[in-house]
Amino acid sequence: MSVAASIERKLTEALHPTRLEIEDESSRHHGHAGYQEGGETHFRVTVVSPAFAGQNRVARQRLVYKLLAEELAGRVHALALTALTPDES
Repeated sequence: MSVAASIERKLTEALHPTRLEIEDESSRHHGHAGYQEGGETHFRVTVVSPAFAGQNRVARQRLVYKLLAEELAGRVHALALTALTPDES
């Protein structure tokens, strides 16, 4: 399973998002720290979920980082994250 597919599966199962966008930005980081041939090292993720209601930005990020701990400890070098409630999107 690709890293992007793993991210999508985990976030979908845990957060039931109303919107989920996952963009592999690895090609933009060629030659920089963390880049590996084949990509899947740098991602931009936007997730909109009612699960974030009542949580501040840091709590939302911690939740997503916990869900993606395996990916972040492995191939993923960077994750640009936007986490919103449906009312904020």
